[in-house]
Amino acid sequence: MARFFLGPEAWDGNAVLTGDEAKHAAQVMRVRKGERIVVFDGRGRSAPAEILEVSRSEIRLALGEIVRRPPPSPRIRLAQAVPKGKTMDLIVQKAVELGATAIQPLITRNTVVQIDGDDAARKSGKWQRVALEACKQCGQDVLPEVAEVKDFDRWIGDSGGGLKVIASLFPGARPLRDILRNAGNVEEITLLVGPEGDFTGAEGEAALAAGFQPASLGSIVLRAETAAFFAISATRYEFS
Repeated sequence: MARFFLGPEAWDGNAVLTGDEAKHAAQVMRVRKGERIVVFDGRGRSAPAEILEVSRSEIRLALGEIVRRPPPSPRIRLAQAVPKGKTMDLIVQKAVELGATAIQPLITRNTVVQIDGDDAARKSGKWQRVALEACKQCGQDVLPEVAEVKDFDRWIGDSGGGLKVIASLFPGARPLRDILRNAGNVEEITLLVGPEGDFTGAEGEAALAAGFQPASLGSIVLRAETAAFFAISATRYEFS
């Protein structure tokens, strides 16, 4: 059945699809009264729903049995330097499908794309919509937050706790497998992945000072998006 996002505020009382979700359901999917769909709230709840009434701007629903699913554990936050072109769209999509629970886009010294001001909010909003569409398609009920784009130097000093790993080409990096297997019981993991030209030496030093462990992803030099997919997949597999 088709899946639609029903905001958390709409689960108590009248369940009504509005905005882009209602428009997509009515005008693209052409749903009809009496049909059944699945809705989810982005926080782990989902439910089958019967369509009671359809208009261009609203779709009234009768919710069935609500299922609650916990978020994947441990929580994986991908901190990703924004690559050029539309590659970040792909990274967000696949990160959601692979089980990332948060995404932090970053601007680094070697980032080709420069994003500032209103463009930062616009880009993050676009990537949040990509994340939502990925959730709808892959059956993920927890919607990852795509944070607003931040400058690496501003973010690194407040990069949170838990296990922190930087995908690194620097000498002395340990295999990612070894870091994960020695991590013990962790609740949150931050995976930091650089741009096409990797992090600068100064950025690498700042990451180490902030508690990131340098991890090797193997002997083959990976593209930025491939490194992100590899790191998330290996982490999710190790803790599955």
